Amino acid sequence: MTINVLLVDDQTLVRQGIQSLLSLSDKVEVIAQASDGSEVLGAVVEHKPDVILLDIRMPRQDGIATLEQLKAENITTPVIILTTFDDHEVVLQGIKAGAKGYLLKDVSLDCLVDAIEKVHQGETLVKPAITDTVLQGLSSLKSDFASYDKPEALTAKETQVLRLMAGGYSNKEIADAMFKSQGTIKNQVSTILAKLGVRDRTRAVLKAIELGFI
Repeated sequence: MTINVLLVDDQTLVRQGIQSLLSLSDKVEVIAQASDGSEVLGAVVEHKPDVILLDIRMPRQDGIATLEQLKAENITTPVIILTTFDDHEVVLQGIKAGAKGYLLKDVSLDCLVDAIEKVHQGETLVKPAITDTVLQGLSSLKSDFASYDKPEALTAKETQVLRLMAGGYSNKEIADAMFKSQGTIKNQVSTILAKLGVRDRTRAVLKAIELGFI
């Protein structure tokens, strides 16, 4: 099944480049484009994409405002932010606004298609390079996590799973790497989320980084 994508970027050449790149894959098809965040809501309603690739820096309505608009309209189409900036503040704002994935625009075709597939399947993706950037900037940022108290300690196995989550690996990939069943990994992920007091994988990774668990 082909995954239908809405591509949003204010630079025409960038949009054309990404579309040309994705056209080389038989797994993904760009079905619509938008040149500004203000056009996204209408495009989503009209074209019903499976995944949105969203530029974070746009002159009229940026990616963060667009994510907040989609959330306000109860639109749950998964969004991957594409950026040329190593900007930890924007990454954290995007997480808070509901984005499911983060990639730099110089990403390879294989990585981009893999990311699209992951978020389409319900996974979240934190690219390791982005994770490093977040780690460098977390100490200077005020977190919005519900509690600053250190939660229950993670076991060695849970920490190993969390590190793989931070690398953007799916439950199946983690299961394969650890020679466990997907059900076991799913249960471990649920336990990790519960221990950290967060509701999704991305926030689990960021809170673990903030608390020094990974």
